[in-house]
Amino acid sequence: MRSLMTLLALVFTGSAMGADSGSFQLRDAADLVRVCSVGPDDPAHANAVGFCHGILVGAFRYYESSVTGANRFICAPTPTPTRTKVMNDFLAWAGTHSGNMKDPAIDTLFRYLAEAYPCKG
Repeated sequence: MRSLMTLLALVFTGSAMGADSGSFQLRDAADLVRVCSVGPDDPAHANAVGFCHGILVGAFRYYESSVTGANRFICAPTPTPTRTKVMNDFLAWAGTHSGNMKDPAIDTLFRYLAEAYPCKG
């Protein structure tokens, strides 16, 4: 799991350029929350939501492909929640876990996922 976090940290500490937005950077969880919270009236909204969804899905898909069943601590429910639901629930969770906002974005995302979608048994 440590190698996953290291790889994701290297990938996501750079900037991602949107078509008409500034750069989105993920230095910590607060940056992820800021990007995922861009409101619908903001001109960067579509790019920010797309970037946020990409981070959420990409991190989880990498986890699914690299962590075997016996070692999994996050299990997606059936039916799988929408990206928007996961994003909104993560933002609500982050609002009550302000102590995690200086931690790496992906570590904090996985803390949320482990609480929201723990494996049973």
